[in-house]
Amino acid sequence: MDAKGWKLAGDPKEHEKTYDISGINCDKDDQEAYKALLGRVYYKERWINEKGFEQRLIVTFSFKYREYQERIRAGQIERAEKLITKGIDKLGKVNQNDFRRFVKKTSSTKEGEVATKESYSIDGDVIAEESKYDGFYGVCTNLVDPAGEITKVSSGKWEIEESFRIMKSEFKARPVHLSLDDRITAHFVTCFLALTVFRLLEKKLHSKFTAHEIIDTLRSFDFFKIKDEGFAPAYTRSDLTDALHDAFGFRTDYEIVTNRAMKNIVNSKFRSF
Repeated sequence: MDAKGWKLAGDPKEHEKTYDISGINCDKDDQEAYKALLGRVYYKERWINEKGFEQRLIVTFSFKYREYQERIRAGQIERAEKLITKGIDKLGKVNQNDFRRFVKKTSSTKEGEVATKESYSIDGDVIAEESKYDGFYGVCTNLVDPAGEITKVSSGKWEIEESFRIMKSEFKARPVHLSLDDRITAHFVTCFLALTVFRLLEKKLHSKFTAHEIIDTLRSFDFFKIKDEGFAPAYTRSDLTDALHDAFGFRTDYEIVTNRAMKNIVNSKFRSF
């Protein structure tokens, strides 16, 4: 966990130079530099011996993985806050990935008396403890390949995990209320194509926004149809809508988008994407 002594996978001087990850500039305003930073994976390694079994422990750190974990936690905290606002009768058993782990139950008053009613709040201590490990990923292996090569494989695991999460949560891949094989296949092919298009879109936006933000914004792109004139935007302009317009080279946030202009957008811009 020490910020010093990290090596950079793929660095020409990988075996000589070390880095202090606490001093690395993470300025998101410089898109090119930030994009390059997200592609870097830092690592440390050592041999360990557990009950006579010797193997290599390789720990990686990536700013991209840190952002991913921060995004997931932020969404889970938001769900926990909504649960508290809605009201909780019983918290029940909570596992390590359940968003309810951020909910703290208080059963006594400030004076230490037994409370007649339980109260719930967000547990800041749990959030702080989990945040310490953002961006870190540990792998144990008996392979003797260079650590930099092993990290290239292991660092992609969490991105696969994120893809499954997007498929399940945003694209509703599960549960599947279908029984015929061809319809089940069609459902998953549709979900996979949606995921592929989304990943392409995410790259066009330089990975600056969360999956939830992108998909929610796209779903809110509504317009009022004005007879004989065109379309008036019915969505709220934001940094994300500006980024989408910049990425695709057109704008729909003017007062009125003419019928001809909208037809050109649909026929050319999205087809090229």
